[in-house]
Amino acid sequence: MSENRPIHEVRLGRVKAAIWQNETENGTWYSVVITRLYRKDDRWETSTSFGRDDLPLVTKVADLAHTWIYQHGGESAADSSESKAERQPQSRTRRAATAKG
Repeated sequence: MSENRPIHEVRLGRVKAAIWQNETENGTWYSVVITRLYRKDDRWETSTSFGRDDLPLVTKVADLAHTWIYQHGGESAADSSESKAERQPQSRTRRAATAKG
């Protein structure tokens, strides 16, 4: 029996992002589920509802999940039409030259 688990998790405090790898005919893509952990009686529960004070952690966890996916070659549907070279960050010199015209 195989266990269905996320390929990676990012957790900051009570906020967690589970990164799921999906294999399709068109290649690998990733999805992310962000949850908040809380205690109810003597067990841990999860919620997809966040309070005001959770939102900064949601932002940071989402950013870390995004970084992990990019580092592991994840593409979105919009990315699939671009080459990897086009998605690489530009150097400061190249950005400055591009910005000047």
